[in-house]
Amino acid sequence: MLELNINNETSRLQAVVLGSAISNGPIPTKDEVYDPKSLEHIMAGTYPQEPAMVLEMEAFNQVFLKYGVTVFRPELIANYNQIFTRDIGFVIGDTFIKSNILPDRERELDAIQYIIDQINPKKVVRPPAEVHIEGGDVMLWKDYIFIGTYKGSDYKDYITARTNLEGVQFIKNLFPNKIVKEFDLIKSKIEARDNALHLDCCFQPVGDNKGIIYKRGFREEADYLFLVNLFGAANLFHITRKEMYHMNSNVFSIDSNVVVSEKKFTRLNKWLRANGFTVEEIPYAEIAKQEGLLRCSTLPLIRK
Repeated sequence: MLELNINNETSRLQAVVLGSAISNGPIPTKDEVYDPKSLEHIMAGTYPQEPAMVLEMEAFNQVFLKYGVTVFRPELIANYNQIFTRDIGFVIGDTFIKSNILPDRERELDAIQYIIDQINPKKVVRPPAEVHIEGGDVMLWKDYIFIGTYKGSDYKDYITARTNLEGVQFIKNLFPNKIVKEFDLIKSKIEARDNALHLDCCFQPVGDNKGIIYKRGFREEADYLFLVNLFGAANLFHITRKEMYHMNSNVFSIDSNVVVSEKKFTRLNKWLRANGFTVEEIPYAEIAKQEGLLRCSTLPLIRK
């Protein structure tokens, strides 16, 4: 049995599900994509090719192996995008929560069922149908569960709005001893530079007391100020609109002092190193064209 244990974003990783770009399928049509960044690259003829994405994911896998992490991969679905495992489920404490994702992505959950079968079934939860929640919107930090959401009355019109207030309430009910704090995120169906698809597109903790943040990713300045007050302004690395577009906040922590980052994130990587982090740089810019990066590609199962 897998003894799940995830209580933060940064302690030593022991087991993770890493997505796969093998047999990723043809370039989708503009009517098939969910996010404005993918659409932008389809229209420009720059949508990522499978061989490049496979190489990028293998580079990520090699970093995990370097640090002795047990890596699970989804079972292959031919001609299908299985890169972003963070969307399909997440772990809080010792509980695996299946996401209520877009209906035509349900097969992605089936592809990791062999992993879920290794978990105590009493610790596997599926929210009711009215609850929308995805792993990219859920972050653990000390006594807090941070959740990205969208509070606009036009929620149903935004396919980029992935976690609703019912999802926030579901987590509050499931974990009454945690402080659940929701953040109202900026969404756009047409401009990727103004679309925080998930919370990890505009914020992520690193180390014991630091974080990466994009101020304009939050619809309410009070939500941004909450994080500034909680972490301290000196402990936050503020990214620009362009850096947010390239997914600078979507790095991944293997340990409290080890961060996997895209090799082109020059300014961020310099800051991380100046603050005592070991930065494992890998190429991931092709996968980033689908509005997801390193955190999106992972589903952590066990941290020390």
